[in-house]
Amino acid sequence: MTFFLTKTTSVLALTGALMATSALTLAPNPAHAVPPGGYGDLVEAVSPAVVFIEVEGKTDQVRNGLPGNLPDELRRRFEDMIPDQRSAPRAGLGSGFIISEAGQIVTNAHVVDGAEKVKVKLSDGRKFEAEVLGSDPMTDIALLKIKADANLPTVSFGPSDLLRVGDEVVAVGNPFGLGGTVTSGIISALSRNINAGTFDDFIQTDAAINQGNSGGPLFNNAGEVIGVNTAIISPGGGSVGIGFAVPSDLVQTVVADLADDGKIARGWLGVNIRPMSEEIADVLGYDSPRGAVVEAVSADSPAATAGLRKGDIILSFGDTEINELRDLTRAVATTEPLAESELVVLRKGKKQTLAVTVGILSPQEA
Repeated sequence: MTFFLTKTTSVLALTGALMATSALTLAPNPAHAVPPGGYGDLVEAVSPAVVFIEVEGKTDQVRNGLPGNLPDELRRRFEDMIPDQRSAPRAGLGSGFIISEAGQIVTNAHVVDGAEKVKVKLSDGRKFEAEVLGSDPMTDIALLKIKADANLPTVSFGPSDLLRVGDEVVAVGNPFGLGGTVTSGIISALSRNINAGTFDDFIQTDAAINQGNSGGPLFNNAGEVIGVNTAIISPGGGSVGIGFAVPSDLVQTVVADLADDGKIARGWLGVNIRPMSEEIADVLGYDSPRGAVVEAVSADSPAATAGLRKGDIILSFGDTEINELRDLTRAVATTEPLAESELVVLRKGKKQTLAVTVGILSPQEA
């Protein structure tokens, strides 16, 4: 499925695509270094575990195309003249990759959002109905499962915290329905914030990522998955060399949670926050703004119980120093609900330490 978020003249696109065509090619998964001759061995080893995902959403019937509040007399007069209309089923496609012989598949949450049927196709022609075990819109990660009689090819995760700008990467996916497409490039930036949500910490790459690559893997030179391709910035919807992937370290945490019970339990503090201004930073003697300024505290929230007040500046949460707002939101969200932590706040020029028991983030808050 394709979604666009326009910002100035560019387009931020979740890289799912409409309409399906062909499938991806697949093969075994031992780790390989890229030889001087190119990526052939690596691609042959990892591409078998990359799959083509086709999604069918709900179909809505429009009764005669007439408004629902039309009086009965007028409806009877016109309904024989205008046939019933049924909108076409919503279809979408994306990519994914198999992480276990039991049939677990990782993809993007937006690929399977609203899906009634999810089909997975392998390169050998096998097709499977997939079950959505769980989905996490906040990180855009979903976990599927298929049942197969024979062993399935798999790939494994590698560490994303060891990545460096300039490292070579390979993307495999299903752009525009062209299954089994391989592109290569480098890591252009790390910890990129594209204002997509709480967990913005993307790997940026110039490997060509297009609509339909959503949920596909980004590999390092050892054939390990170090990211899940999720979004692009593009004026026209095609690749201009600015693609984004969710780091594998975060993906593994989310997948483990989804595999457990299909849900993600996240912490909740209950505050509205804003950045510190340059003026306040100057007054406090800081070289640059830091911390999160509390604008409001929700009633009966963990923050209220802990004694947080409007105007407090949160400098740290647990072991996390708060340099920008996403540091706090991510630290709280990744804290186990009902766990105890400490807040260091600046209140009227003096530091104070507050104890807080983190709450459970509700779907509405999320």
